[in-house]
Amino acid sequence: MTERYGAMYGPDITFLGVDRCSWDAVPDDADVVILGAPFDGGTSHRPGTRFGPQAMRQACYLAHDGSRPSLALRVDALRDLRVYDAGDVEMFGGDIERSLRDLETAVTTVAAAGAIPVVLGGDHSIAWPDATGVARHVGWGRVSMVHFDAHADTGEIEFGSLYGHGQPMRRLIESGAVRGDRFLQIGLRGYWPGPDVLSWMASHRMRSYEMTEVVARGLDECLSEAFTIAVDSCDGVFLSVDVDVVDPGMAPGTGTPEPGGLTTRQLLDAVRRCCYELPVAGVDVVEVAPPYDVSDVTAYLGNRVVLEALSAIARRRRDAVSGETWDPRQPLLDGR
Repeated sequence: MTERYGAMYGPDITFLGVDRCSWDAVPDDADVVILGAPFDGGTSHRPGTRFGPQAMRQACYLAHDGSRPSLALRVDALRDLRVYDAGDVEMFGGDIERSLRDLETAVTTVAAAGAIPVVLGGDHSIAWPDATGVARHVGWGRVSMVHFDAHADTGEIEFGSLYGHGQPMRRLIESGAVRGDRFLQIGLRGYWPGPDVLSWMASHRMRSYEMTEVVARGLDECLSEAFTIAVDSCDGVFLSVDVDVVDPGMAPGTGTPEPGGLTTRQLLDAVRRCCYELPVAGVDVVEVAPPYDVSDVTAYLGNRVVLEALSAIARRRRDAVSGETWDPRQPLLDGR
């Protein structure tokens, strides 16, 4: 066992007060292990996501007591699941290859211990080691990806490097860890990538739901179609959420803001559906950049994305035992 690193930036706190652990000594009862990936060495525009894990861990006005009952799902994910926080993986900003390799080792170890890794980023370059680490446990090519983002992140070379936050999805597909035809992207928009990158994506049979399609068809219909593809011939799903999928008017604290995105409500509902309906084997939440945030609203969103994911996983497990099915139309209190 190596010494637990703790936090790289700021005080050594856990996510909303959950218990600590070390990623290389995962407790036997762990259902979920949270890892911080405080890295922005792969950014192409504004840095600052190295401070994202710390911001998401503490962004809540309620007591940090390791409890969060969900009004919608009627579970307390931080107690119904055994959730631990292993602190930050040490990621040196001046060495992207070493940093990504060390993160992959941590994620692989957590997944192999039978826990779901939930990684707090960090820029989106971390998705490559995150999903790869899960695939090493679940099965190479047996993990699908549901990817919420304004950007496809399928570039080839950026600033002379194969590594960066605009390229992790290409690296995943090229490696075979995740199949291109089981790669679902939701929320793309704007003015990148160009035809050459789109042609590469098409050749690997990726499915990308650009915002005009999401608006025309409706988010729920697009999600239902994506979910059907995601579980076909795969044993697990990796959920990767880039907060810039949300319109920057609601999530300004990010490095590459692109107008015209989802609302925060849409993202939270979508994440809940993903983790309730799909066999999610890993999650990352990336591109929260506190230096550009306003009143911590983007950090709060990242925190709530994690809570929605965990709550839905807890409810999915409970319903698998009880035989119940959660209905979002069910009133919390009906007045009778």
